Amino acid sequence: MAAYLQWRRFVFFDRETVREPSGPDGAGAKPFALPPGIAVCDSGRGSLVFGDILCGAGQIWFLPRSLQLSSFQAYKLRVTHLYQLKQHSILVSIGEDEEGINPLVKVWNLEKRDGGNPLCTRIFPAIPGNKPTVVSCLTVHENLNFMAIGFADGSVVLTKGDITRDRHSKTQILHEGSYPITGLAFRQSGKTTHLFVVTTENIQSYMLSVKDYPHLELDTHGCGLRCSSLSDPSQDLQFIVAGNECVYLYQPDERGPCFAFEGQKLIVHWYRGYLIIVSKDRKASPKSEFAGNEAQNSDKQVLNIYDLCNKFIAYSSVFDDIVDVLAEWGSLYVLTRDGKIHILQEKDTQTKLEACKFMLFRKNLFEMAINLAKSHHLDSDGLSEIFRQYGDHLYNKGNHDGAIQQYIRTIGKLEPSYVIRKFLDAQRIHNLTAYLQMLHLQSLANADHTTLLLNCYTKLKDSSKLEEFIKTSESEVHFDVETAIKVLRQAGYYSHAVYLAEKHEHHEWYLKIQLEDIKNYQEALHYIGKLPFEQAESNMKRYGKILMHHAPNETTELLKILCTDYRPSGGSEGPGMLEGKKANSEEFIPVFANNSRELKAFLEHMTEVQADSPQGVYDTLLELRLQNWAHEQDQQIKEKLHNEAFTLLKSGRFRTVFDKALVLCQMHNFKDGVLYLYEQGKLFQQIMHYHMQNEQYKKVIEVCELYGDQEACLWEQALSYFARKEENCKEYIAAVLKHIENKNLMPPLLVVQTLAHNSTATLSVIKDYLVNKLQKQSRQIEQDEQRIQKYREETMRIRLEIEELKASPKIFQKTKCSICTSALELPSVHFLCGHSFHQHCFESYSESDSECPTCMPENRKVMDMIRAQEQKRDLHDQFQHQLKCSNDGFSVVADYFGRGVFNKLTLITDLPSGKTATTIEAGLQRELLIHTKRST
Repeated sequence: MAAYLQWRRFVFFDRETVREPSGPDGAGAKPFALPPGIAVCDSGRGSLVFGDILCGAGQIWFLPRSLQLSSFQAYKLRVTHLYQLKQHSILVSIGEDEEGINPLVKVWNLEKRDGGNPLCTRIFPAIPGNKPTVVSCLTVHENLNFMAIGFADGSVVLTKGDITRDRHSKTQILHEGSYPITGLAFRQSGKTTHLFVVTTENIQSYMLSVKDYPHLELDTHGCGLRCSSLSDPSQDLQFIVAGNECVYLYQPDERGPCFAFEGQKLIVHWYRGYLIIVSKDRKASPKSEFAGNEAQNSDKQVLNIYDLCNKFIAYSSVFDDIVDVLAEWGSLYVLTRDGKIHILQEKDTQTKLEACKFMLFRKNLFEMAINLAKSHHLDSDGLSEIFRQYGDHLYNKGNHDGAIQQYIRTIGKLEPSYVIRKFLDAQRIHNLTAYLQMLHLQSLANADHTTLLLNCYTKLKDSSKLEEFIKTSESEVHFDVETAIKVLRQAGYYSHAVYLAEKHEHHEWYLKIQLEDIKNYQEALHYIGKLPFEQAESNMKRYGKILMHHAPNETTELLKILCTDYRPSGGSEGPGMLEGKKANSEEFIPVFANNSRELKAFLEHMTEVQADSPQGVYDTLLELRLQNWAHEQDQQIKEKLHNEAFTLLKSGRFRTVFDKALVLCQMHNFKDGVLYLYEQGKLFQQIMHYHMQNEQYKKVIEVCELYGDQEACLWEQALSYFARKEENCKEYIAAVLKHIENKNLMPPLLVVQTLAHNSTATLSVIKDYLVNKLQKQSRQIEQDEQRIQKYREETMRIRLEIEELKASPKIFQKTKCSICTSALELPSVHFLCGHSFHQHCFESYSESDSECPTCMPENRKVMDMIRAQEQKRDLHDQFQHQLKCSNDGFSVVADYFGRGVFNKLTLITDLPSGKTATTIEAGLQRELLIHTKRST
């Protein structure tokens, strides 16, 4: 029970008297006055509704916001009760038309008119059964399906159905008792409807949504007329009953809290979360006041407005003889017996808070200030400021636990550094921890806050809280994971840091802690094997050397898988997981530094399973095998290593890196490899020089015999080599000279000059060579002289023939056609070459009128040869190449001279006078024939 004397008093309402509108002259308006006799009233749908009880009046009055009062006569005698629905333009009234006749209930539709007045849709007598009695109270459900009327004899009549029509509703007696009904109220919760019934002696609740209407007695004391009301959802739609000692609140099935508000209660209403009570100052029994609540005395009455949630009085004022309190247009209207209307206008939230804040803060009533701000829906910034001041107050008093709770409520509005600075002392670290935890729960922490919180955990050595923090799901706590890992690692909480790194997939941090702090190399390898390909590849490049040093076998196996057909070992199936990927094996060769055995196993595996491995793999494997071969002492093993290295060289993988492979073989003095590579690279001179350096004379001769046809200068170099030797090399010099003689590779004079430097090479060594050479040259001279003589004779014969053609007539003595071999007949065609033809044979077979068909094929061959020579006349590069490579340069020059390369070209643009085209053509043919013979 709360004693209201302890409640704070505020002035949250402004009081004014309603005045009539100002006149045209702008003079001060006088107070607005209602007609006399107003005793009942209600409000809703934008109007205040009044009813009079003066005999013979029976008027219902409407007062809109414009204060233009209007009325109509609803009854012939008086109006006793009014109920205006808030959601419908329906007004229910009870009044009398004749003395001694039962009261009538009338339902009015205010939106429809009947002769200028609202339309009365239903009329029925207000009587419980056959016993006439006085109506004490009236209530109507907003869904228009229930209406309840209470009577002074303790009866309650319930109308169910459409209350606006007779045919669709049913009326029955719901309650009978011996105590007058003083209050009724419908309560709707979901689909459940309750009716509260209060008498002067008890309170009952009826469930109307169930058949037979079961009821429950809630209390054994009641209240007077108009001393009950139904609260709004802010108080859970509780039924309020105001007795002279206390105010009670009820649920449909139990009694709720009560408040000790003393004084005789006259009127009770509920308005926007406030409880409005009109009471007298002197005490009086409500039982004796039942019939006299339309009190005729003029005692002063007090109107109090209570805030039950925050337990303070929002307004209190004294009025003279209040008729009722109405709520409309967002304000309260107090109607007094003298016809005046007083308006109570609630102040805005900011004004109310400013008015009370100073007093509450000065008296340290922060809880009340907070509740007040919440009930008036103060924004979060305003609430945060109150929480901050409350926290400062508690902090200054030394209540650090309470202060941190208030500061926690400011999260999101107050800068966290304001709070953190206050609690950095080691003795208050648990308060700081609580604040930082809440900061993370609301996802408002930055990296510095995360660092500070984890440092708090580590200083408190609170491992359980630390585990709870890092193992919280991401949906509950958001923090900078990388910062948390750094702090935990620095504090030595490696297992927690590893857990966090693995959970949030910070692979680099996980591996760094495992390898550098925990030294768990096997677990690190296992973790890398579960990563996606790209991350596994990058981490092996970064940490491969460390892993190879401490776990060489396992690391080598993982690299084999990574470079051939990698699939994560964790069993997760994501996009691209089922398709194996492979890394570039060449990039992992540096990982094997100082681990040659594992490197060899890795490279051999790669060359076996992947024939298209990068060239660097083969290069490194060759170098590794050559190193092993060079350092091996056991001859049996050395032979095996020799074969492996040589087999690798012959695999054909070193064509593009010939120089590199050659350097490797030379570095390790791998003789067979060097010679093989020389041979593959067609470096025949290097092969011979290699044998020369090792003084392997037979090998020198073998090289010349094998490759002398491809590179003739080898024999010349061999001769020079043997010529410089002071040893007895007559056998080898003779073999070389024999080949030089057969191939005519060197002039004899050059041979003699070359051997002149060798003291062991006597004349007997080259005697046979010189004799044979001189004999060959003698035979060649004889052949040349015979050919010269033949050409001279042929040339003389052709010249005589040409002169004869030019100076003497040509006699044609052919008697047969050269085509058909038949006897010639006129007309016939004769050529200077001596061929004759029938004219018809000539025309049939000849392709040109100026050429002999018989000589034409041979002439064309000659012409083609001439054209070819003309085309090759400017081929300087080809001439130089042939001259350089030929054994007999003079014959090359003579050939090109014969082609006319060195002749000056003369163009004939005009024919000589006196010669026909036929004569010129015939002369050209002969010149060509002569030239052809000379050439041959």
